[in-house]
Amino acid sequence: MSTRTPPTPRRQVPLALVAVVVMTLPLGTVYAFSVFLRPLEAELAVGRAELSFVFGLALVGFTLGMNLAPALYRLAPAWILVAGCAAVSSAGIALAAAATGLAQLTLGYGVLFGLGGGGAYVLLLQGVNLMLQGGGRRQGLVNGFIVSLFPIGAMIGAPLFGWALERWGLRATLGGLAATLASAGGLAAVLVLISRMVVVAPAGGGPAAPPERKAWIFWRLWAVFFLAAAAGLTVLGQAAGMVEAYGGSTALALFAATAITGCIAAARIGGGWLADRFSAPAVMVGAHVLALCGDLLLLAFPGPLASVAALAMIGMGYGLVSGSSAAAVAVYWGAEQYGRVAGRLYVAWCAAAVTLPIVAGHLFDLSGGYAGAIMIAAGGNALGIAVAAGLPRRGRERAAAGR
Repeated sequence: MSTRTPPTPRRQVPLALVAVVVMTLPLGTVYAFSVFLRPLEAELAVGRAELSFVFGLALVGFTLGMNLAPALYRLAPAWILVAGCAAVSSAGIALAAAATGLAQLTLGYGVLFGLGGGGAYVLLLQGVNLMLQGGGRRQGLVNGFIVSLFPIGAMIGAPLFGWALERWGLRATLGGLAATLASAGGLAAVLVLISRMVVVAPAGGGPAAPPERKAWIFWRLWAVFFLAAAAGLTVLGQAAGMVEAYGGSTALALFAATAITGCIAAARIGGGWLADRFSAPAVMVGAHVLALCGDLLLLAFPGPLASVAALAMIGMGYGLVSGSSAAAVAVYWGAEQYGRVAGRLYVAWCAAAVTLPIVAGHLFDLSGGYAGAIMIAAGGNALGIAVAAGLPRRGRERAAAGR
């Protein structure tokens, strides 16, 4: 049997969620890195490939931070851990703001920003899920909301960065982001303290079944998430260029990039909400079906308007899988193991970011189009349907979770 904690007083959960929002929104600006490409190229005299490496390393840093965070659980109270991780992330951006070369930028943005951000994110995820367990609350919806904050942060950050770069320049803009992260970390830590959030479950009841006993479930879930994320991150990172490649205007491309990011954010919330009402695997199957329909639509009717609709469908498929996967972790492993398993699951996100998006760019350089990448995505979504269909559902979910 999994450890069960008494329901958390209702007033404390909203405070914890505000802490998550405050901390996660500025971290989500990692998705808006493309706004800094031209200013960084001009300021540091570096190439696009080098900056792509810095961005990729930042995603790796986030993933490492997520997986290292569980080792910190018993070292200090949750509010101190969150404040410390936020300080590391803020220091990384401050170093990037003062960078005079690629090495400092890589250490600051590519390593410290990601490590601290990933650690803070998983600490807050773990704490919120412990507060929700045993209270009959909508865990899927809450987790879907939390994972939606990253693209929402990018949607807010990108236009703000564009305005600040135009008005004050690169270094001041990055310095402002560093100050925002530091302030957000301080406020989040105070809210964590007030809400009495913990990241270690109280003793009693017995330990949850270790993830190792359900390795086959984890690797199926990992594969489902990876296959959706590979297609979704390709769309998220290259939507504007893809729409233009299919004949869309610059205005349509910019609209599509913003709208698709919003669709992904909404789909993440929807994926968690649906997982509360249906089984998470059923949501994942439907999500991959939606994305596959988008792939086939674009292959059958290549054109600007069709590309916007198709890319939105692919992105929403990824968002639904992301939200329902977050809910599935709570169902299969319980709140006590949430942070550890979620960190391992997000390795799939990191792997997806350095596979199909890069392949898509390479194929575009060779062919001048994205048909090859869409065909690969279609194959991945079809495989995702088959893999998701093999995950335990509803009654079997609880049995698999050892409850």
